[in-house]
Amino acid sequence: MSLLSLEQALEQMLSVLPSPTKTETLAIHQAANRICAKDMISPINVPSFDNSAMDGYAVRLADLAQSMTLFVAGKSFAGKPFEGEWKAQSAVRIMTGAVIPEGADAVVMQEEVNVNADGSVTFTTLPKSGQNIRRIGEDVKQGDVVLKAGTKLNAVSLPLLASLGIAEVDVFTPLKVAVLSTGDELVPVGQPLKQGQIYDTNRFAVKLMLEKLHCDVLDFGILPDNQAEFEKAFLAAQEQADLVITSGGVSVGEADFTKTVLEKVGQINFWKLAIKPGKPFAFGRLNNAWFCGLPGNPVSALVTFYQLVQPVIAKLSGLTYSQPARLQAVAATKLKKSPGRLDFQRGFYHVNENGQLQVQPVGFQGSHLFSSFVKSNCFIVLERERGNVEAGETVTIELFNELLA
Repeated sequence: MSLLSLEQALEQMLSVLPSPTKTETLAIHQAANRICAKDMISPINVPSFDNSAMDGYAVRLADLAQSMTLFVAGKSFAGKPFEGEWKAQSAVRIMTGAVIPEGADAVVMQEEVNVNADGSVTFTTLPKSGQNIRRIGEDVKQGDVVLKAGTKLNAVSLPLLASLGIAEVDVFTPLKVAVLSTGDELVPVGQPLKQGQIYDTNRFAVKLMLEKLHCDVLDFGILPDNQAEFEKAFLAAQEQADLVITSGGVSVGEADFTKTVLEKVGQINFWKLAIKPGKPFAFGRLNNAWFCGLPGNPVSALVTFYQLVQPVIAKLSGLTYSQPARLQAVAATKLKKSPGRLDFQRGFYHVNENGQLQVQPVGFQGSHLFSSFVKSNCFIVLERERGNVEAGETVTIELFNELLA
């Protein structure tokens, strides 16, 4: 069986996953980190009136063409416009955000004006038409799409809605994700270990990442290597969740009943991926939920979640997903690599004394060695057919997004 590339796996998964349909309406102060379910249209112009960008004086260019010294006809403040008669050869004192008096061509900032003893003002420069005037609808026009469906609502987008007087927003309901671990060797964190046992860190890590992705997490704990219990837990999980995620039980040679049970309650593809770490991976459809099976090794589980499950969750949640940023950097040291699989090595990047983006691997790169993530800020992404990398060669790095930051 040939190895499936990361791109092929993503294409196959995302092509069959549906977009969400369940929505709810929330007040904007309750909608942080939710996903916008429809395009948001501005009901007003912003600004809603022509206003001043500076403290200064509103003028008509025709008056300045006759004299650079004008009398002051009155004042315009934010929230309190000038309402008097604006006679010829005069200016209006104006503050930032105040309504532009009808007929004004420009606003001259106060630093370019001399105030005379008789109360008149002399302008030191001749302004351009439209100078320091914010025009109606300059920021947002009535009818503009200000947020597209699929946008995550945050500290930038929600105040934008507030500035438009929009008090409620339609959002997709949170994705419900069931999490399970498999294996008799696993022990919950906090309990003493016996000979041959290890702590169940994968389920803990997956739950933390799901919480960052603002999913509703259903924890089904550790499944023993018992087919009846395994099947019972899977049936319960897929009845309650939109997506079921397991770690362990998807590698060749692991308990045979894993594949038997999964295929009994759905249609599952067991893939061998051309990535390192993270070769074994399972994806498919249970009777009532989607399924992703992660490898058992901690680093492999995290890498496959990050590279494969993260975009799956985005699609099912309605989020417009952007791949984490990839940049070019110089390798600070030699990197060991065998051709055949796309390699995600843990790395730390920085800008060196020459202003170059430089990266170096962090710790040993074994799929069971999780501690290197703590000191990493990126993946060093080495192409599938690439071999060893010498110091000074250019490599691709993928910066950790907020999921690992």
